[in-house]
Amino acid sequence: MLGSLITLAGSIFLLLGGLGVLRMPDSYNRLQAGTKASTLGTILALIGIGLFHPGWLGKLLILAFFVMLTSPISAHALARAAHAIKVPLSDKTLVDKLGERETP
Repeated sequence: MLGSLITLAGSIFLLLGGLGVLRMPDSYNRLQAGTKASTLGTILALIGIGLFHPGWLGKLLILAFFVMLTSPISAHALARAAHAIKVPLSDKTLVDKLGERETP
């Protein structure tokens, strides 16, 4: 039962991440919404599956570790690359700390 609930919670986070990608106003916010929700959702789903199949738990925890390590790093690299090629911010964005740091 616990594995089912944890897997369901992971699926809900993945769904909310997808909705966040649709609803956010610019690329930077979409990256943030998708990365945070998909990282947590994937980790919860892997842990829930690991509780269904205890023999797989070690391997699934290693997968969760790599997801937790690589997903934020890749989103950061994509956001920096988008900023470097001047992908526009949303009109609702008030502060651009990276842009302020780069201007002389």
